[in-house]
Amino acid sequence: MSTPAPYYKYHVFFCTNVRADGSQCCGQCGAQASRDYLKRRTKELGLSGPGGVRINTAGCLDRCSEGPVAVVYPEGTWYTYVDNEDVEEILQSHLIGGEPVARLQLPG
Repeated sequence: MSTPAPYYKYHVFFCTNVRADGSQCCGQCGAQASRDYLKRRTKELGLSGPGGVRINTAGCLDRCSEGPVAVVYPEGTWYTYVDNEDVEEILQSHLIGGEPVARLQLPG
């Protein structure tokens, strides 16, 4: 039996968690705005949808001290980023070009 093709070529999860106690979390680092930026960009470029790219919000991904963080599946490539320039580099290099961005990667 063969393995079916994934529904999405890439599925990106952005941690946007906000901790009620005020401790370090991705939500404090502009994660929601970065997620919204990448979702908008994938739609603008016609990359979103089945067979393409899906951008999702995730609850806590439990890497708070390394945040903000996002993870790209199916590879399971973990990223941290600072601003939309970093997010755009992930889009152009990884999601379009198929090459992960080494300088932004976290250990898996």
